[in-house]
Amino acid sequence: MEKKSSYKILVIDDEIDMTRAVRLTITVQEPEWDVAEANSGAEGLTLLDSVKPDLVLLDLRMPDLTGFEVLKRIRQFSAVPVIILTVKDDELDEVKALEEGADDYIVKPFGHLELLAHIRSVLRRTKGFKLRHEKPFVDNELKIDFDNHTVEVRGNSVLLTSTEFALLEILAENAGQVVPFEILLGKIWGHNALENREYLKVYIRKLRLKLEKDPSFPKYLVTVKGLGYKLTVVH
Repeated sequence: MEKKSSYKILVIDDEIDMTRAVRLTITVQEPEWDVAEANSGAEGLTLLDSVKPDLVLLDLRMPDLTGFEVLKRIRQFSAVPVIILTVKDDELDEVKALEEGADDYIVKPFGHLELLAHIRSVLRRTKGFKLRHEKPFVDNELKIDFDNHTVEVRGNSVLLTSTEFALLEILAENAGQVVPFEILLGKIWGHNALENREYLKVYIRKLRLKLEKDPSFPKYLVTVKGLGYKLTVVH
């Protein structure tokens, strides 16, 4: 990252050895960061209120509340970035996690450099945006306030996750123009994700559900077949 910052990371995993290993991995490389550990889904939700983390690492397979259940509850009130920890490279689990509001995922077992790369990538895009807008984006029924990271549709406030907002911001910066799939994937998830168009499909679908009056016939978030997506200027 461009400068040292102090972040709070919450690790939710029922395996004590795993949470301790993750804490050690993070604090050795980033001693200014604070890492809190929770060894159950319920404990994780409780700590979320008290710790107010900048990022959550969430295991999918826990006995009391599954990671999916915890994630769903988190997204009812918080847009905190969430990276899913999963024990197998299961595409269905990955897609479901993204649909439930996860920002990224990493498959166990993972190396400490791989873990830190995912964490830094998510923090970079959710906490370190270089704002390039002096005024909010206002178009017909849609208002995007880039400084405050807020969105209004037809006068109603809409809660977006950090990744959803990041994607919408890129499209708004290029309103009326097609943004290629590869550009969106690279800017949001990095160069290793350039072939994973399913990521984009999931997030565009989520944005349409939140922004469009009729998600089946979108007027803002338009697919340009074979090329990419664009935010249509309605006025």
